[in-house]
Amino acid sequence: MLAPPTPEATLVPPAPPRAPVVPASSTSARPRRRRLRGRTGPYLLLLPALVPIAVGLGYPLARQFVLSFQEYGLAQQFGRPAEWVGLDNYTKLLTDPYVWGVIGRSIAFCLVNAGLTMVVGVALAVLMTRVGRFARTTLQIGLLLAWGTPVLATMTVWQWLFDSQYGVVNWLLAEPLGFEGMRHHSWIIEPLSFYLLATLIVVWMSVPFVVFSVYAGLLQVPDETLEAAELDGAGAWQRLRYIALPLVRPVLLIVGLLQVIWDLRVFTQIYVLQRAGAPTRETHLLGTFIYSLSKEFGTAGAMATIMLAITLALTIVYIRRMLREEP
Repeated sequence: MLAPPTPEATLVPPAPPRAPVVPASSTSARPRRRRLRGRTGPYLLLLPALVPIAVGLGYPLARQFVLSFQEYGLAQQFGRPAEWVGLDNYTKLLTDPYVWGVIGRSIAFCLVNAGLTMVVGVALAVLMTRVGRFARTTLQIGLLLAWGTPVLATMTVWQWLFDSQYGVVNWLLAEPLGFEGMRHHSWIIEPLSFYLLATLIVVWMSVPFVVFSVYAGLLQVPDETLEAAELDGAGAWQRLRYIALPLVRPVLLIVGLLQVIWDLRVFTQIYVLQRAGAPTRETHLLGTFIYSLSKEFGTAGAMATIMLAITLALTIVYIRRMLREEP
């Protein structure tokens, strides 16, 4: 007969360790700290890049804004205190009909050039997706050469082409095509032909950026989507209009925004053509007009501020669309 188990033989499981008592305030603070760290983390990573940008761009912009309310000329550069004139510089500019003419020409030039650049650039980007490898490589090399050539070197070539005495363009128009009146035509004397030549040069130099940007976006369009649309009976134009272009719309918006900004503040092409013999007063755009006011820093600062306001007004539609499409 078995003896009953003694108390010493009975196995008693050890008691589980007691969890430390954590105050409710600390447990609720941890998720808040994590959320705060997750929100501020990206901004802290951007801080090293934002500081030099704020110093390099913010200070000149603030200095320009302050100068626009002062009478600041050559005397002030040699130590004379600048006189605060308030809105006098803006009033003098905005009541001058010639200034409004410059603003109107600049906006028209900007919109025409940006529109032509986008149309030609998108067309060439679509062409690059359709042609063979050899033709695509040749087109890419040509665009890179046009894009990488310095502006002054490009301007020298264009001046040779449209020279009134020895230009190839005048010779082609006079000899093979029979336009005798174009034999010694000066393209930069008349404002209309001046802006036509300037538009040709600006579009020529701006198209490569649009082509490469849009072409890179078109390469990301899924082939399966295009093949499915083709099986459903969609033609090439329908696939481009209703599938490809909507998918690359963010790229088009950003590139279009940049083109508007660049074409509104164009300077080098206009200035070089003016120095070649064009009438400056009839061909001034905002960039060259501000440069002509370089001896009057207060007036030039006011005009530059007006130009900044016009740029923001022209690009506000693009900015709203981009912000609306962000996730």
